[in-house]
Amino acid sequence: MAILLNLETATTNCSVSIAKNGKQILLKEDNSPNYSHSEKLHVFIQEALQEASLSFNDLSAIAVSKGPGSYTGLRIGVSAAKGLCFSLDLPLISVATLESLAKQATPNTYKYIIPVLDARRMEVYSAIFNTQGEQLRETMAEIIEEGHFMEYAEQGPVLLIGDGAEKCKELLDHPNFTFETALPTAQQMGELSYKKFKVGDFENVAYFEPYYLKDFILKTKKKS
Repeated sequence: MAILLNLETATTNCSVSIAKNGKQILLKEDNSPNYSHSEKLHVFIQEALQEASLSFNDLSAIAVSKGPGSYTGLRIGVSAAKGLCFSLDLPLISVATLESLAKQATPNTYKYIIPVLDARRMEVYSAIFNTQGEQLRETMAEIIEEGHFMEYAEQGPVLLIGDGAEKCKELLDHPNFTFETALPTAQQMGELSYKKFKVGDFENVAYFEPYYLKDFILKTKKKS
């Protein structure tokens, strides 16, 4: 039996789940407007284990959402996951954030699922999946313009899901588009992390880094 701890911190949603053989048994999360990960992530981990009547010694591996997403959120989640793996001598599993987000779509409802995470201004992090969960196009950061994703909408129903869906809705006009505002959550990670666990698809704990996709840009205040 594999018991996996899943951590999702790529956006403002601080989310922790525990799954047995890919089936979720417990979820704790909080989506505060401001990032609460540094205060709540380790608390949620402890509470989740206690509520599931488990201890750290019962865990088989640690899974973390690898990005793309918030630089700060990803850094906190990956640091926590790596720290647990080092201290408990457990394997580390990474789950693509957009793949997990795409799994929130209702099965067999759309021909294409396009997870879109806000990347500031009119830019989003996106990827293309079919209804079977297969990724059809690489993950990228792209600026949304009129006519974007139209080649997919012309083939059938398309769901754009994520916190970038609203900005897409402003520019994309086709009856086959559906827009759903959502955030990644550890609730969808259990099945994906278990698949990797079964085949031994683990990360190098010492060298693993989040998939930032874009360079971090430090904001500076303008001089008066």
